[in-house]
Amino acid sequence: MFKKWIPYFFFLSAILSYQITNGQCPANINFGDRTLNNWFAYTGRFSSRPDRTIGLKQNYDAALAFPQGTFGAVSISEYGTSIPGLQVNTSGGTDVFGGFSIIPNINGYQYDYSILLGSTNVSSDPNGGFVRGIGYVINVPAGTGPYTMTYAYAMVLENGSHASSQQPLASATLSTNDSVITCASPQYFLPTNSGVLDVATAIRNGFRLSNVQTPNNVRPNENPLRVWTKDWTEVTFDLEPYRGQKVTLTFTAENCVPRGHFAYAYIALRNDCNGLTISGAKTACVNGPTTYSIPELTGATYQWTVPNGWKIISGSNSNIITVIPGIQSGTITAREQNSCANLEATIQVTTSAPTVAGSLTGNAIVCAGTNATSINLSGNTGNVLKWLASTNGVTWADISNTTNTYLAQNLNTTTRFAALVQNGPTCSIDTAKGATVVVDAKSVGGILTPDDLQICQDQNKNAVLQLINRNGAIVNWQLSTDAINWTNFAPAKTDTFYNITGVLAPTKFRVIVKNGVCEADTSTISNVGIFNERFPNASITPADTTICFGTSTNLRANITIGTDYTWTNASTIYNGGNGHINSLPFSINAKAAPTKSTTYVLSVKNGNCPNLLINTFTINVIPPVTVNAGRDTMVVLNQPLQLQATTSFVNSVNLSYLWQPANYLNNPAIINPIATVTNAVNTIVYTVKAATPEGCVSEDAVTITVFKTQPDFFIPTGFTPNADGKNDI
Repeated sequence: MFKKWIPYFFFLSAILSYQITNGQCPANINFGDRTLNNWFAYTGRFSSRPDRTIGLKQNYDAALAFPQGTFGAVSISEYGTSIPGLQVNTSGGTDVFGGFSIIPNINGYQYDYSILLGSTNVSSDPNGGFVRGIGYVINVPAGTGPYTMTYAYAMVLENGSHASSQQPLASATLSTNDSVITCASPQYFLPTNSGVLDVATAIRNGFRLSNVQTPNNVRPNENPLRVWTKDWTEVTFDLEPYRGQKVTLTFTAENCVPRGHFAYAYIALRNDCNGLTISGAKTACVNGPTTYSIPELTGATYQWTVPNGWKIISGSNSNIITVIPGIQSGTITAREQNSCANLEATIQVTTSAPTVAGSLTGNAIVCAGTNATSINLSGNTGNVLKWLASTNGVTWADISNTTNTYLAQNLNTTTRFAALVQNGPTCSIDTAKGATVVVDAKSVGGILTPDDLQICQDQNKNAVLQLINRNGAIVNWQLSTDAINWTNFAPAKTDTFYNITGVLAPTKFRVIVKNGVCEADTSTISNVGIFNERFPNASITPADTTICFGTSTNLRANITIGTDYTWTNASTIYNGGNGHINSLPFSINAKAAPTKSTTYVLSVKNGNCPNLLINTFTINVIPPVTVNAGRDTMVVLNQPLQLQATTSFVNSVNLSYLWQPANYLNNPAIINPIATVTNAVNTIVYTVKAATPEGCVSEDAVTITVFKTQPDFFIPTGFTPNADGKNDI
């Protein structure tokens, strides 16, 4: 965006003259000294008038040492403050509002240094906003041919919603002793219409709204997101028409005229004055989009030519083009022309084949911990940039290996590997995937429980070893009498438990466990001891049974080996015996009558054998069932009467029902039959039985009086509702 006016600059009376050979840039034009050497500078503030006249100003002479001049200076403060307003940047960083680097790389060309003009600070003085600038007096060498100056700029402007002439701005001005070279003197600002930002034009001119709020005061109902940024843009101009003369190049950053909104800009210059240069890769990838650029020439037209078979897909009429390279190498030519310059540049470009990622081989299974397996990449076109590894397929970790082979070592988790391949910097990066190393967790033999078990001779109950906390499949069980020589079970046993049988002497047991490819591991050892006493033996009936509330059931046991026995819940057992076994075989015929579901345990002991034979009887008691047939009632002959039974049983739908007699009932087997009396009887009594699936029964009766007349109103003849207890109903 250009302005119609040119700001008034004070040019210093003391101007240094440098002897520059044809094509050589002026000394420190790119801030290569890391200072402002050879540049003049000024800071100041606008006057209170509504134009851009500088009312207060401090000049810094290029011929003098700092603080009177710029020689040796790396930073100069805003006018009248200690806040930096001019600062040489010698190391990288990122702008907080725009997110771009403060030292640019333009399409592959890396600038060395930059300078920051301005700050986010605004003036508290009503005389107006801060202004600051730097300049260089260039002695253009005599001779012929292009003599170019190329700079890049980026800027951050706070929208003040002023008239365009009073908005914050950044500018570059090229002037001779008596005039401004307008074709090389652009100005950049946020355009407004009647004080309202022209957003469409701002965006079209390369500005973007920052998502960082202004650090300055915001009035009520004013949006704090009002800072706009413009990323790095490169500009060139040709000084060939001024060979043998002096010209002055000045850069400025000016806050808004009223004072309350800031502006700052970054400026970087190339140390190359030999003419136009095309930036971009000299090796292009076939069919891969590639960008080439030349510095912008103010108000210029552009013309590009590319090798045969190449295609320009965007920017053919601008200073930046994007192309799809063909197979053929060749020359790219760029020409830009305005009223001041006519520049041309070429670049020789070769082509390379597109990236082919190739494929990985080396799927393997390893055991966690100490392991190693090789993964190989083949069939790729391009170099390996790095390898990647992932244990979940979502997040990937970098591996700094650039060869076609990677040795995966000491993995503890199943891991998938990939390789990033690129055939030259302009080709796209592709990923070779497909190799997975499955990691089996180490075998864990687990715990054999109990670790010590004492059993009696012929014991066939409660003599179980159980394996817990293992990792892996059971290969087999082993036994030993000395814990040195172990014998495998034959056939192999792969269950997690073992019912001990046939053991006549103290024996040790263990289990062999193996997980995947990992080495097998053994469980802890369980010691089994043998008592020289027979294990009790008995047969019992029944194991479990169900009874109705208020009834009883028989519990029977026939003990063939044993000396004593005990019952649990003995208070509801009748004829359970006294616990002593006088002779064998010994029979118990007990009767249990619990009022609720109860488990009875019969424990039988034999002499010195420490293990009891445990027998369990479970008796489920059906809760009491009651049924109510309803209140006695009356019915007229041939009129239907709904009968309705009710029950205390929670799940009444599980009960069966039977009404007797079945005379006159539509269905005697349901809870609510309909009775229709058709014969001349005086009364009829119905009995209903409700039964559970287990056979628990309850019954009740209802009496029905039958009237033989037709339906009518019956009015009582004696009715004295005086609550005296006589004829009140």
